[in-house]
Amino acid sequence: MRHSRGERLFYSINYGLLALAALTCLLPLVNIMAVSFSGSEAILSGQVYWRPVDFTFRSYRLLLEGTRIMQSLQNSLLITVFGIALCMLFTFLAAYPLSRKAFYGRKFFTLAIVFTMIFSSGVIPQYLLIKSLGLIDSYWSVWLPAMISAYNMLIMKNYFENLPDELEEAARIDGAGEFRFIRNIVLPLSVPMMATLALFYGVALWNTFMTLLMYVNDTTKFNLAVLVQQMVRSQSLAQDFAIRPEEIQMATPEGVKSAGVMVMIIPLLLVYPFVQKYFVKGVMIGAIKG
Repeated sequence: MRHSRGERLFYSINYGLLALAALTCLLPLVNIMAVSFSGSEAILSGQVYWRPVDFTFRSYRLLLEGTRIMQSLQNSLLITVFGIALCMLFTFLAAYPLSRKAFYGRKFFTLAIVFTMIFSSGVIPQYLLIKSLGLIDSYWSVWLPAMISAYNMLIMKNYFENLPDELEEAARIDGAGEFRFIRNIVLPLSVPMMATLALFYGVALWNTFMTLLMYVNDTTKFNLAVLVQQMVRSQSLAQDFAIRPEEIQMATPEGVKSAGVMVMIIPLLLVYPFVQKYFVKGVMIGAIKG
């Protein structure tokens, strides 16, 4: 099908704007990566733009030896992996019953959950609740409030509602119970949506920042987001972290900070390509009803 001149102009403008938006996201990342692999003299003289100058791993070596980056990485992995498992389990336990037409009161409970998307309790009542539950200095203070996202739950619920009723009828005729129907039919058909929501939860948990600052006082339990933020805001890495002054002069604080940002970003960049093929399909099917 041939496009008219106006349509071609419209598509060209769209592609140009999308390419510009992509560059505004990509170029800062490329610059940070170049700084993290560049020598100190090149960084200080402002020679580093889109490629490393005087290529070196010194910033990463100082980052590993002088900061708690590995411990923070382990904390981030624990928070993210265990948190995804909890969030997906409890989101499923909420979404699946609400998607069943036979579930009594499902409209009321759905509206009650949607209500929480508009009105929240606020920071102080939530802090008092977490404190009264004894979850201060515990990762459960991160997992418990984020265990069910109302938005993600609605996507999952709509996805289940869009599954053909004939599948359930055929399963019932074959003698399948509820758990067998879920295990053999619902879950295999829900892989795109599950992968998409797991990515949503994973990104949110990996980037957890304010929640940890509010509820966790033990610095050894901080994740990468908090550690990197402390590094970026630090006026003197040699004073705030275990890096000797003579070493920081060889690598420059900017190089070490950029290396910390890259360590935080790389795991998400490695995981996303494996989930990307499910991303659009999972969101669209779960967001459109009928």
